[in-house]
Amino acid sequence: MKISQKGLYALQALMMLSRRYNQGAIRIRDIAYEEGLPEKFLELILLELKNARIVESVRGAKGGYRLRRPPHQIFLSEIIRLIDGPLAPFGDAEQLRTLIDQDAEHRALYRVFLDVRDAAAKILDHTTLANISGTPKKLKPVRKAKREKTRVLSMVVRGHSKEA
Repeated sequence: MKISQKGLYALQALMMLSRRYNQGAIRIRDIAYEEGLPEKFLELILLELKNARIVESVRGAKGGYRLRRPPHQIFLSEIIRLIDGPLAPFGDAEQLRTLIDQDAEHRALYRVFLDVRDAAAKILDHTTLANISGTPKKLKPVRKAKREKTRVLSMVVRGHSKEA
């Protein structure tokens, strides 16, 4: 398994969006600046993530990108497979199983590669953006909250009653 520069940039951008999950949409320029990523390349990556329904774009003055699902529901394996393809050194797990069945002389080697792939997949299949970005597990997206009526409390200042 090899993660490309594009894959690393995608993970960095998604970690940033995860950390700011409750802050609404974030502009590409801000993501690029904060993470030290090339803005034009990031645009292409975010478009690919949008097409895969991992992020969504928001138009307008407060527009930008945000996660489509909570950070605890987005797994690293999903992102890496999308950007860089299969997790195995020789393609996907099925291809390795075929090599194990057909190439008796090198079967033990291919089994090791399959074990490596399976171990990596298990870790990546169970690690979420929330795990690596330090965000709480049960974040909810920002919604405009209804204004609650607040009580006005009386304060006594130097013998005089004042409304706060």
